Amino acid sequence: MAKNFFKRYIWLVDLLSRRGYISLKEISDEWQKSPLNDTHDPLSERTFFNHRDAIFDIFGIEIRNDRSLGFYIASSDMDGNSTGEWMLHTLCLNNVLQENADMKNRILVEKAPSSEKFLTEVISAMRAGKVISLTYQSFYNEGPSTFNVRPYCVKYFRQRWYMLGDSDLGLRVYSLDRFVDMEELDQTYRIPEEFDAEAFFSNYFGVIVADRDVTDVVIRVEESQAKYFRSAPKHHSQKEIEPIDGWPAFTYHLAPTYDFKQELLSHGAFVEVLSPEWFRDEIRGDIADMASKYGLATTNATCDYECPYFSEEDELKL
Repeated sequence: MAKNFFKRYIWLVDLLSRRGYISLKEISDEWQKSPLNDTHDPLSERTFFNHRDAIFDIFGIEIRNDRSLGFYIASSDMDGNSTGEWMLHTLCLNNVLQENADMKNRILVEKAPSSEKFLTEVISAMRAGKVISLTYQSFYNEGPSTFNVRPYCVKYFRQRWYMLGDSDLGLRVYSLDRFVDMEELDQTYRIPEEFDAEAFFSNYFGVIVADRDVTDVVIRVEESQAKYFRSAPKHHSQKEIEPIDGWPAFTYHLAPTYDFKQELLSHGAFVEVLSPEWFRDEIRGDIADMASKYGLATTNATCDYECPYFSEEDELKL
């Protein structure tokens, strides 16, 4: 029963998020059409207000009523909270998929590596402040290795979960889908009081964090692709500036790591890095190397850049 009510709460939050303002009658009408409503009974006023109170208690989402416009989401404890917003969006998406389970053959999702088991265990160790014994399969070693790690935080990126942890090798990022096994130990630890997970990654794109200075990166983007950059910024520092030679242009204030370079290269000839010059040279060298593999004529540019983020032991040395 509790599970069914939880689905109702998610359904109601999703409806209000999509509609903005909506009357109680319209909410009731939508509920009668919902596949979650087996009886197709209308949603009573009393039930709605009970749901509203429960949603505030569980999610911190406040639903108010404007007499002329209808009910709407006024505020949320998740506003500005990337983890909370991601969780709510995930729950709403799950609600949509469940409502339309009869169309599962026409709703396609990308398969992602499974890491939920270890995610729960890592977060449990973080909460208890316990060191973990981690057995990890590196892509750079034939067999797994086991070592102790003090988990600092976890991060979700490109449909994979990563753990930032401190070990004898220093701070590194580990992909949870490469965990073979882990055990929570009796040994305790404390992360530095000044550590802020979001601030730690704020100057980087993705999960690769390396000893690179933060700088201003300027790119120009072909107009057809610029729309994607505007609708989904690559980094929180992204700003659009005046066009350069007729192309939309953007700036970033970050450390140009391997992750960021690969993201820009994924757009091919639609994106050009203008500065800093050393980063432009890296891009030019990579393009020259790719062109040579396809037998295309290139300049004498070569890529002398060696990615410092992947050690022989694996992972991302910070």
